[in-house]
Amino acid sequence: MFAKIYKPSKTSMQSGLAQTKKWILEFNSEKPKTIEPLMGWTSSLDTKEQIKLSFNSLQDAILYAKKNNINFEVVKSNVRKYKPKAYSDNFNYNRLNLWTH
Repeated sequence: MFAKIYKPSKTSMQSGLAQTKKWILEFNSEKPKTIEPLMGWTSSLDTKEQIKLSFNSLQDAILYAKKNNINFEVVKSNVRKYKPKAYSDNFNYNRLNLWTH
């Protein structure tokens, strides 16, 4: 059993940071995926692939993996750079780009 522990990133369809604060432990597939002959769907016989466990902190996820003898890899996420802006910055006299209609 091998798992990866990661913090999910914000999807491009959301503007907020919902569901990005918890750490996820997700199992990797041990068996290859097969193609179902009638419909052509991809299927797998490995049910652990469907399990995603969420934890409040990285330490909790690592402790759980070690307690249950699960080999794991921690995937660090990129830190989002946040620049606070105000609406009045659009009309600033020292603005770098020209403001036109």
